[in-house]
Amino acid sequence: MIEANALDEAVVVLHAGGVIAYPTEAVWGLGCDPDDAAALTRLLQLKARDPAKGVILIAASIGQVAPWLEGLSAEQQALLAASWPGPHTWLVPDNGRSHALVRGDHDRVALRVSDHPRVVALCEAFGGPLVSTSANRAGEPPAMCAEEVRAAFGDELDAVLEGPLGGLERPSTIRDLVTGRVLRS
Repeated sequence: MIEANALDEAVVVLHAGGVIAYPTEAVWGLGCDPDDAAALTRLLQLKARDPAKGVILIAASIGQVAPWLEGLSAEQQALLAASWPGPHTWLVPDNGRSHALVRGDHDRVALRVSDHPRVVALCEAFGGPLVSTSANRAGEPPAMCAEEVRAAFGDELDAVLEGPLGGLERPSTIRDLVTGRVLRS
């Protein structure tokens, strides 16, 4: 269970354009509002991540990513619904809903509906999906605990939402919805 004050504080930070760290299924993640250009830019700068790569959006429910799914076939939507919630990230054709920094230099957007209790609570309290990218600087291993997040980023983050990882040994699979190609297993 997340302490209500900590969750409320993280949500206030997100709505104010902040960047936070939080535990995900396998590693700690950095997150921000996926519609806030300044927050996205800052997150990418903190990570020293190439903006061309794009980032994943993580959500509490399929309903939260519904705007990104408009235009998909019934079969494609059924495939997503069958795999979510869970550690399955899908590259979905961008229908114009994604911010350019979320998409990067791609014509797809990466989406995941999580079953991690802290991620679900955070996205529900925020009211929509969040950016989810590993909590590390480019080329460094991802943080596996709050202490590693603080060691890597010091006071550069606006909030750290404490909690355990989800128990997976590695980050989610990433699969292209159109081609079926697995980009990360």
